[in-house]
Amino acid sequence: MKPKTERGRILVVDDEPSVLLTYKLILEQQGYDVLAASSSSEARKTIEQENIDLLLCDLSLEERHTGFEVIEFARLRQPAAISVLLTGYASRDVSEQAGQGGVAVLFKPIDIEEFLSTISAQLKKRHEQSKKTG
Repeated sequence: MKPKTERGRILVVDDEPSVLLTYKLILEQQGYDVLAASSSSEARKTIEQENIDLLLCDLSLEERHTGFEVIEFARLRQPAAISVLLTGYASRDVSEQAGQGGVAVLFKPIDIEEFLSTISAQLKKRHEQSKKTG
């Protein structure tokens, strides 16, 4: 396992290679330690092997897998990690399911300022939670 950076370690999951690379580069430019996965199985493997602070996951993944499945897996393995769901489908069901699970949602196409401020706010929230729990 690589040591974490001060800014935090983020796992980005998206089955679209160009999108995955774009998010990875943007976040690395901001000083984050970024891991990338292009499938739900690759994401699960990374979650089992690496400590992460934030999971940034697309809703629609390969073979009818969803971001919610990956988020649930991450919560079981790394309960302190914060999750952000990315979606191009602005449906009430998705928003409600995410809200009930305490998951932030970003809608595609992504606004870069909103993207970065949401990630920063979620990592700050995680940091504050970890200070409370020990």
